[in-house]
Amino acid sequence: MWFDNHCHLTSLKTDPAEAVAVAAEASVTRLLTVGCTVADSARAIDIAGEFDNVWATAGVHPHDAKDGLDGLAELLDHELAGVRAVVAVGECGLDYHYDHSPRQRQADVFAQQIEMAHERDLALVIHTRSAWDDTFAILDRYGMPDRTVFHCFTGGPDEAAESISRGAYVSFSGIVTFPSAPELREAAKITPADRILIETDSPYLAPVPLRGKANKPANVAVVGEFLAEHLELDASDFAAATTANANRLFGLSPNVAA
Repeated sequence: MWFDNHCHLTSLKTDPAEAVAVAAEASVTRLLTVGCTVADSARAIDIAGEFDNVWATAGVHPHDAKDGLDGLAELLDHELAGVRAVVAVGECGLDYHYDHSPRQRQADVFAQQIEMAHERDLALVIHTRSAWDDTFAILDRYGMPDRTVFHCFTGGPDEAAESISRGAYVSFSGIVTFPSAPELREAAKITPADRILIETDSPYLAPVPLRGKANKPANVAVVGEFLAEHLELDASDFAAATTANANRLFGLSPNVAA
């Protein structure tokens, strides 16, 4: 049974219920829908509340850092049936590839979200692109939360080693299947079995052989089976290990309804 630890059900063109049902047919039994703005995070929380096997994050993406964090704290503290509605802060971080927000603003908003994760003992979901040195520097300054994941990892073995040395989880998306990404496959090889995760980042980044199509949570099984073969592991064992890692990262019970 697979766990898509990073998807965007708020951005899919299909109904979330359909996406969850199709995922279940592919043995993808758990999903984490990730917020990128305050409004998007609120929608993610609403969607997650409709399913026993979907959870939500709340955060502000570096692209949207220019708009600030107003309302995010309230979402992070929101409860559903007496239980905190979100399991992680993020996705947040730095993106110097597009620079949709000024870099200093990105850094400030990232640091604030790190502190929010610390204050609430929540996991942290990091987006970093073309900004590894500054990302590590900010984490070292503010202290990386005990439960942190580098989502849609796009570094090589050196960046993976730096992440792992700080105690982070490393999550691989469909990019790891691309012929142009040998450095990602090398990074996966050095990632410990208890620190590796898989994701779709759907509706983006469909894996080979589905390039050009809208991605969906069901395709995390494609990513997982590819990576298991690359690592010379049994696919069922790899599914169990990555699911256990995601449960531990996000503080979830192994039982679906819990």
